[in-house]
Amino acid sequence: MPTAGKLLDRIEVRGAVMDIESMFSAARHVAIGRSTQASIDIDPSAGSISLSVGSDTLRRRDVRTEHGVQLSATRVHMSYSATGIGYGAANLSVVVRRNAAFDTVVVSRLGRVRH
Repeated sequence: MPTAGKLLDRIEVRGAVMDIESMFSAARHVAIGRSTQASIDIDPSAGSISLSVGSDTLRRRDVRTEHGVQLSATRVHMSYSATGIGYGAANLSVVVRRNAAFDTVVVSRLGRVRH
């Protein structure tokens, strides 16, 4: 049973990482598609990440509830310009953890996402 629990933890962490990467990608595409600034806000205490344009929230994921993970981030806000360049992304990393399983999503200065 402990091995199965560890496997489930890794699966949930990977699912949360995919959701987070998807949000960053969507923010970049929305910014380019609408020729406007799109923002990502990370709320580690609530375990959520949201995409907004101006005062409109376009998408929100509650990864803590959906995947049972904890989030921590070096920065809680970043934006993409209309050309797709990231602002406030330098050294941005989001750590996703569930028990002993964890992964880190890193956003480059240009707004590119990797883990």
